[in-house]
Amino acid sequence: MNLINFRIRWNWTTSLACLCVLIINIVLTDTKDETVADWRRIGRRELFRAINAQRYTNTNLAKNIILFVGDGMGVSTVTAARIYEGQSRGHSGEENLLYFERFPHVGIMKTYNADAQVPDSAGTGTAILTGVKINSGVIGCDSRVKKGNCSTFRNDTKLPTILHHFVNEGLSTGIVSNSRITHATPASAFAHTPSRSWEGDVDMEMEREENEDCNDVDDIAKQLVMNNRDIKVLLGGGRRYFLDNSTLDPETGSVDPYQRRDGINLIDEWVKDKQARNLSHRYVWNARGLRTVNPDETEYLLGLFDPSHMDFDMFPSNRREGGSESSLSLADLTEKAIRVLQKDVNGYFLLVEGARIDWGHHANSATIAMQETVELDKAVKKAIRMVDRRNTMVIVTADHSHAFAIQGYSPRGHDILGLSQPERKNAPLDGLPYTTLAYTNGPQFGREDLSGINTAASDFRQSSCVPLSVESHAGEDVVAYAMGPWGHLLHGTHEQNYLYHMMEYASCMGWSKQYCREGERFQNEND
Repeated sequence: MNLINFRIRWNWTTSLACLCVLIINIVLTDTKDETVADWRRIGRRELFRAINAQRYTNTNLAKNIILFVGDGMGVSTVTAARIYEGQSRGHSGEENLLYFERFPHVGIMKTYNADAQVPDSAGTGTAILTGVKINSGVIGCDSRVKKGNCSTFRNDTKLPTILHHFVNEGLSTGIVSNSRITHATPASAFAHTPSRSWEGDVDMEMEREENEDCNDVDDIAKQLVMNNRDIKVLLGGGRRYFLDNSTLDPETGSVDPYQRRDGINLIDEWVKDKQARNLSHRYVWNARGLRTVNPDETEYLLGLFDPSHMDFDMFPSNRREGGSESSLSLADLTEKAIRVLQKDVNGYFLLVEGARIDWGHHANSATIAMQETVELDKAVKKAIRMVDRRNTMVIVTADHSHAFAIQGYSPRGHDILGLSQPERKNAPLDGLPYTTLAYTNGPQFGREDLSGINTAASDFRQSSCVPLSVESHAGEDVVAYAMGPWGHLLHGTHEQNYLYHMMEYASCMGWSKQYCREGERFQNEND
């Protein structure tokens, strides 16, 4: 099938109906004093939404795909963030919906890895982006490869990703993350390695004695620049893995211990490659530089905005003047990436990771996790307003959940970041108050008197039961939300790797080419 010459067909009645469904879903009752008639009206709105979602399905080619991954954004995180966002606007919160929750199509994803009941982001990221469940800690290799073991690492164990398929079709691709661009989820789009930990050559050198048979395995940063030269947009953190250790970091003015020891400056290599191919390109390392990028004149864009991970969005006061993340949000990065990629009229794939949700949870900070979830939601909203929904599939999902709970019996509208207010009969046996949001494990453990403590402060840490240096992931299912062509393929409870097959089919890529031809796939398009 010639994707370049494919002509998208669209029923404008369908377009209008889908818009009406979205508008109706946005109109929500925002009072705590609903009447019987109010609840019936709300229920009928939901019914109308469901009927129209089934009646007006979009079976166009997904020329563009944008995949948002909220790292660690489990069901309890979405619920708490929904309430948090609503309360931040002066409402009770429970009746609120995040923007991506208004998408018409929803599915439940099972997150376990091939060898783990509770997953890690490398295994889940690979499942989403390659369609194959693999072992925990491994990136882009099938389950014959165990974490940190190169003895079975061969070319036939490497798995192609949906990003690779777009590149092979000559289409544009991009990756955005507020973690290091070499971290597990973004790396799952392009890398093949027995260990997610091998982000740079220094990481591999630390484990070299234990893995003598890994001499032929490149670190993730090197794979990105040397083996994936046609990815057009790369925006994130992790600059230290790209600079050689004889080069001062432009922001800190010093050499990070994790800068490269192999003498290769991968940023220079990236620039040289684009120059050699006479391609318009820009490398930037701070917000000021990113804002000067003209998307119309830039085909390739590399932005590395911090030596390590980018800072949490809620801490702008901690950002150095003129430094890496100053006034940069995930929505800013997403907008710039789309503006560069959408010049390709034939299509593009973009992965956007909201990574810092995960890091908030790992520190037992529900406040940070909630704010970062809202920031991801803002990026989704920004993207939806920029794209053509007739030919752009947008998926929002999580890779895994966290050991995070919403507890107690507080009344409706109670501060989600506050202390629980249970009835007297449900009061704690030790007489001490407790927060509505809490963790089952993590670094902040034990009971203490929280009376008079500002539990909504950015530096407050919710308590947990089991003491761990870092709070753990959880193994329950996560939700996937979809809009655009073939979004209705999300329809129930799925294995997490199903998301790849859904994207592959919708875009007519890879193995799906054999059964997504025009005559077979779009036969009911105009019904």
